[in-house]
Amino acid sequence: MEKRFVYADHSATTGVRPEVLEAMLPYLKEEYGNPSSIYNMARRAKEALEHAREQVQKAIGAKAATEIYFTGSGTEADNWALKGVFEAYAKKGDHIITTAVEHHAILHTCEYLEKVRGAKITYLPVDSEGFVRLDALEQAITPETILVSVIMANNEIGTINPIEEISRICHEKGVLLHVDAVQAVGNIPIDVQAMGIDLLSISGHKFNAPKGVGALYMRKGVNLPSFIHGGDQERKKRAATENIPGIVGMGKAIELAVAEMEEKNKKLIPMRDRLIREIEEKIPFAKLNGPRENRLPGHVNFSFEFIEGESLLLLLDMAGICASSGSACTSGSLDPSHVLMAIGLPHEIAHGSLRLTFGRENTEEDVDYIMEKLPGIVSRLREMSPLYEDYVNGNVTPIIMKK
Repeated sequence: MEKRFVYADHSATTGVRPEVLEAMLPYLKEEYGNPSSIYNMARRAKEALEHAREQVQKAIGAKAATEIYFTGSGTEADNWALKGVFEAYAKKGDHIITTAVEHHAILHTCEYLEKVRGAKITYLPVDSEGFVRLDALEQAITPETILVSVIMANNEIGTINPIEEISRICHEKGVLLHVDAVQAVGNIPIDVQAMGIDLLSISGHKFNAPKGVGALYMRKGVNLPSFIHGGDQERKKRAATENIPGIVGMGKAIELAVAEMEEKNKKLIPMRDRLIREIEEKIPFAKLNGPRENRLPGHVNFSFEFIEGESLLLLLDMAGICASSGSACTSGSLDPSHVLMAIGLPHEIAHGSLRLTFGRENTEEDVDYIMEKLPGIVSRLREMSPLYEDYVNGNVTPIIMKK
């Protein structure tokens, strides 16, 4: 097969859809009014803003559009949820519960609240497939607990947590639930009312909207303080002139993503399962990370023994395949992925991870091409590995058993 380009990193970001760009263009050109002004052009911008709010509301099953607050990113929404609850509910308590496998937007915010603001943080363990341990959650809640923050779908290993069960535990104890749904929105169905979610974070660039726009769902009755002070935008809770083109784009993108979700997933799930099956059949000493069921539709994560993830990524890139890893070159650190460590992988296995995530543009031919290139690249890297040489010479016992 000729060299081709395969983008298999949709969990990192997605391209802006043509329909989304088309919806945005008027607000970058002739409809550039400030929605806080009162003349006609400004009122049209305001109408576009509120229409996008309604699109997000409907996409996640919120009761009212006024429960949607636009932000600059999913990270900002995460920060607002955690810091806002800590400030607003300080009289009730200072204890926040999260998990060991959250995105750094949550973990680093918790670290700040703990070190600077005096919060008490509990990091729940997960099982070997990355699911939150419900028994540990029940035991961790105390009278001082004000918030539980749980990722809906894990960005590294694709695990989809049982949010309804987590919500039931939280609400029986009178504790708010925040859900980081950045990887979930547009990929799996979400109904914040049915699921019992109090706060939910969204990031537009994960579902074919532009970068630099997100949203926080804040259930009516959860009254968090202003996150950015200044003007009266976002009902006086998030000052700054709104990013109308980006917000319009996110509204259009989330509407399209939800409308096409079922059809898209009918394609992606078989592709995902085929890729998992063929990797396990054709590459020895490979371990699937995360579950086979309750996994994001287009999400695959493997660890390969005797190789480093960063070398694997570089050779895949040379072959025209864009992928990701939890190892040094993506984390900016020599430490292995905290998610892979939390599910029990030893350092040497966690360093050899590969994440391949598909989106609406991918095809079966992409899987063909990945499987044409990946086994040879893994074999080539192992031939250069002293550890693999030790295995061949009978001096090392593999951690991952050969299929």
